[in-house]
Amino acid sequence: MADRILVFYGSYRADRQGIRLAHYLVRNLAARGADVELIDAKAVGLPMLDRMYKEYPVGGAPAALEDLAGKIRAADAFVFVTGEYNWGIQPGLKNLTDHFLQEWFWRPAAIASYSAGRFSGARAGLAWHGTLSEMGMVVISSSLAVGAIGHALDAEGRPTGDGGAALDHAFPRFADDLAWWTEAARTQRDRRAPPY
Repeated sequence: MADRILVFYGSYRADRQGIRLAHYLVRNLAARGADVELIDAKAVGLPMLDRMYKEYPVGGAPAALEDLAGKIRAADAFVFVTGEYNWGIQPGLKNLTDHFLQEWFWRPAAIASYSAGRFSGARAGLAWHGTLSEMGMVVISSSLAVGAIGHALDAEGRPTGDGGAALDHAFPRFADDLAWWTEAARTQRDRRAPPY
């Protein structure tokens, strides 16, 4: 059975560089046999959070919210691709995640950060770790951090230069870690229902 992985990306900017990393991850996780789908917060277009999915009556949520809730519930694992805005979390991606809560529970999450500069979005990755843990996910210890994103990946998300080579070198451990936790969590959910 293929691991069902959702890759979330959250930039709303006109000249989005991080989408390159999202495409890289989708392509490379699929090449390892996973069933992967990119969830682009800008394309989904949820409004600023007013009412969480769980706060709508059954069947009463907007179609985009209902569709995404189903995808999240059906997923085995998540990858969050995050840029760093002023040492913090991207608002578009955070807004998307905050629409849900129980839907995230008991699944592993991985973080891949990026930036145009040399810090590779690492501060945003650190902030996401606590946020995702609070939302009921198990955050894997391996992460990816890509600096100079515009030089490390081309427009199609293919590695270039030293930064791309470093990403290719780090990816297998990241993917192996995610696969291990994905299998562990799925096995445990099948063996015993989560406590809440």
